[in-house]
Amino acid sequence: MAAAIGQNPFNLTAAGELGAHRETMLNNELLLRTELGKPKRRGYGSPGEGFVFGRPNEARHGGADDALHGWQRTLSTTTLPFARKDKNAERDFMALNKAAVQNGLVTAGENYEFRATHDVRRKTAGSENTRARTRRIPPTMVFGISTRPSTPIFDLLEHKYQDKWLQQRRQQELANRKEETQNPILPEARLSQSAGPYPIKRKHLWEMKQKRNPSKVYETRASLLRTYQNPVDPAPLWQMPKFRNSARPSLETFRSPKARELAYQNFGSDQISRKGKLGHGVYEPAVN
Repeated sequence: MAAAIGQNPFNLTAAGELGAHRETMLNNELLLRTELGKPKRRGYGSPGEGFVFGRPNEARHGGADDALHGWQRTLSTTTLPFARKDKNAERDFMALNKAAVQNGLVTAGENYEFRATHDVRRKTAGSENTRARTRRIPPTMVFGISTRPSTPIFDLLEHKYQDKWLQQRRQQELANRKEETQNPILPEARLSQSAGPYPIKRKHLWEMKQKRNPSKVYETRASLLRTYQNPVDPAPLWQMPKFRNSARPSLETFRSPKARELAYQNFGSDQISRKGKLGHGVYEPAVN
């Protein structure tokens, strides 16, 4: 029985071995039957070997090909690759309903007859009322960002910024020395006593030692980036134990393993002309 099912694919359809067999019956979801012990297969077939994926590039952007054949001096709606279509304004059903109620028409039939004899369109962006609401810009208004002030080249030549920095460092050192003379550091033995005439805590002592240690090298972002860090693999996502080994799909989106392989091949050729890392984005135009 299993060999017969494998040889004749029409055994898994509603018609079975009786009646006329057509290739379209193998893709009709209403006629297909699920094979025993296997998930139901759904999916679309491939268009064929001669099918080209992508979008036709009919627009002419003025590249080398146009330069050799001659550019068009005037562009009209007949010469453009895509004809321009004037968009008609949509019907304003809210205004129609309001007018119908004002005239005493409330039933569905009366509204249908009123809409057949009256027409109200929604206001587009180019209508006069919309233009009147737009904000008027004064003629003296300037767009953009303000110009950056010029660099004081004379201060750079005279090393003024260097002298200013050295002066600030000198003042900071003098302030630190003055603070140290006013608050001398006490020995550790005296601080260990529970009672004494020196109400200075260990934390304050540690902070003052840190200020007095100019030879200490602190870690910066650049030094941390230079150090080598062993790569650590991210932890796997949590998954329920019953779904780790015994889980099986309840739906197969490809008709057969061959259809799956062919679909991935077509996807690899189609993702070249699409945007995005995975090739699922929109089509991007060709670049000359």
